[in-house]
Amino acid sequence: MADAVIWWTLAGAAIVVELLTGTFYLLMLALGLAAAALSAHAGASSVVQMLVAAVVGGGAVNTWRLLRGRRAKPLAAGANPDANLDVGATVRVEAWNPDGSASVKYRGAQWSVMHRPGQVPTTGEHRVVEIIGSRLVVEKT
Repeated sequence: MADAVIWWTLAGAAIVVELLTGTFYLLMLALGLAAAALSAHAGASSVVQMLVAAVVGGGAVNTWRLLRGRRAKPLAAGANPDANLDVGATVRVEAWNPDGSASVKYRGAQWSVMHRPGQVPTTGEHRVVEIIGSRLVVEKT
């Protein structure tokens, strides 16, 4: 069997396994296997084919890892306005309890409210920055 057929078969197998497992890194390795197949079509020796597979596949994996590391960390679901539509809403706090909590009417119901750590509780308009359980975490607007 020709070297190129073996490389294409391995690349196809890596893609199938990636589709079954969802491991994106296998696509990067399949890219290296496909590059080795192309080098086999070009008439390179077996050693060069293996080096091409290692360099292209390994380089693609490292590049992807570096690019993923530079992205900002996702917000927790309680603080993510894409996952929780209450984040960013405003509420009016009339009075704070001595324990640092308050009660506000929001969306037709009474909610327990706490101020963001490190801030002094003051009355007035506040913006919801996070939801922890059934408690709104707010900061002064």
